[in-house]
Amino acid sequence: LMTPLTAPGWLLLGLVLFLGVHSVRMFAGGWRTRAVARIGEGAFKGLYAAVALAGFALIVWGHGLARQQPLVLWTPPTAMRHVAALLTLPAFVLLVATYVPRNRFKARLHHPMLLATKLWALAHLLANGTLAGVLLFGSFLVWAIADFAVSRRRDRLTGAFDVSGATGPTLIALFVGVTLWLAFALWLHERWIGVRPFG
Repeated sequence: LMTPLTAPGWLLLGLVLFLGVHSVRMFAGGWRTRAVARIGEGAFKGLYAAVALAGFALIVWGHGLARQQPLVLWTPPTAMRHVAALLTLPAFVLLVATYVPRNRFKARLHHPMLLATKLWALAHLLANGTLAGVLLFGSFLVWAIADFAVSRRRDRLTGAFDVSGATGPTLIALFVGVTLWLAFALWLHERWIGVRPFG
């Protein structure tokens, strides 16, 4: 008989689904092209979204279960929370820059979302010493590092070069990113996650 998955098991399954589907272009670009040609772009995107959503739900579910009975591998010093909070400041700016057209962050870095993910994952890995934390944030960190390297290599092959961005959109990305970071650091993180970054 199959035994039910433990909390880390659900978390790991969610990570495999979520990060796996987001790695298709990285490791199986040819297969992706053939699949789109065979079933159509709309159907492929629908299947992609369904798998990603299922993976995300399992990540939330598994991590929530794991937090109820955490397996502590080590106890990071309290100062690591402050370091993590500061590292997430540029992560928020880069995240917003992903969606603001013609800003200089995106023009120069090309993939600000991946850089934001790396900073977010590293920050939380420094501040979490539980098995669930290592699985969650370590997996995202490794994935983001690999995807950024592959994406930059693809940029060079396709001739995607740095372009100049505009000052206005750059300031918008900076302002909105800092504002969101303040909201999360001072209020939303404790309300939603139960942890005060500067506590």
